[in-house]
Amino acid sequence: MVTPAKQSRSGHSAPSHQVLGGKGLRGVGGKGLGKGVATRRHRKLVKDTIRGITKGDIRRLARRGGVKRISAPIYEDLRAALAQHLREILKDCAIFLDHSNRKTITVTDVIFALKRRGRPLYGFDKDTYIEKRKRRH
Repeated sequence: MVTPAKQSRSGHSAPSHQVLGGKGLRGVGGKGLGKGVATRRHRKLVKDTIRGITKGDIRRLARRGGVKRISAPIYEDLRAALAQHLREILKDCAIFLDHSNRKTITVTDVIFALKRRGRPLYGFDKDTYIEKRKRRH
């Protein structure tokens, strides 16, 4: 059903087609968001996600390590050291991804990156996994 163009108060003419539920004539897909960077409505904000490691988290880890008292500036220093360590591990993982022509980081990539850095993580790969014994009933 096509309606004639109407004059609005501002002097502009309204569209000559009927608008269906705000989607127009594009169908169910809507405005086509997500088809490219230029069509995004909102800009993604870069947050300081390392702040997600809270003071309480750091205190719990320190207690597990046997620390009794923690100085105030330690929290920011520890967050910076943690972010640097993660950056280095992810850089190694990216090397493994490029070599194997993949886009997704797997557990084995992280295990190999840690092993390459001299900090092996036991219990996740086939070489170091010890299967639990099954109980007899």
